[in-house]
Amino acid sequence: MPPRRSYDQYCSAARALDVVGDRWTLLIVRELLAGPRRYTDLHADLPGVSTDVLASRLKDMERDGLTTRRRLPPPGAAYVYELTARGRELLPVLQALGTWGQAELGERRPTDAVRAHWFALPLLRALEGEGLVEVRLDEGCFHVHAGAAEGPVYGDGPAPAGPDAVLTLDTPTCIALSRGNLSLAEAIRDGRVEVTGDSPLAKQLREA
Repeated sequence: MPPRRSYDQYCSAARALDVVGDRWTLLIVRELLAGPRRYTDLHADLPGVSTDVLASRLKDMERDGLTTRRRLPPPGAAYVYELTARGRELLPVLQALGTWGQAELGERRPTDAVRAHWFALPLLRALEGEGLVEVRLDEGCFHVHAGAAEGPVYGDGPAPAGPDAVLTLDTPTCIALSRGNLSLAEAIRDGRVEVTGDSPLAKQLREA
């Protein structure tokens, strides 16, 4: 493997960019925040990345201690990639970038790909409290682990266990939340987000 390129600057920001500044690296982290993923799943949810570049980035990330690769036991018997504790520490970095990038979203372009679970991090920023939240959109369903200190931050599809709250909303509302044009509390009060569930988290959301 060729040596990692470096800015050769004695600065923590420069050192961080030595590790995560390459194209696609942080988006791979975004996908792996959902938990272990197979190479084929990563490639499917990163439209536009070539197989060579994805393989190269994953090798770099493993070398730099951001990810690990392991083989699932039978009957799966496939290799999966997952974040290390060091890699998971990039969650607040992605959240800060997402907040800064809200102003860049604008209208969705015809060439823009979209996946339902890409709305997970914006919604996670809006959620207060702790619990498992299932989110139902026109384009699909995903779940988020609000306040989780370890493990997956979100996942594609319905919640794996009984969720503490279920949020039902349409795509325009989710886009407005992602852009920062609408707060989650405002959307709930206006009836644009339906909250179901009897947990303390569900009640807190309805009363916000």
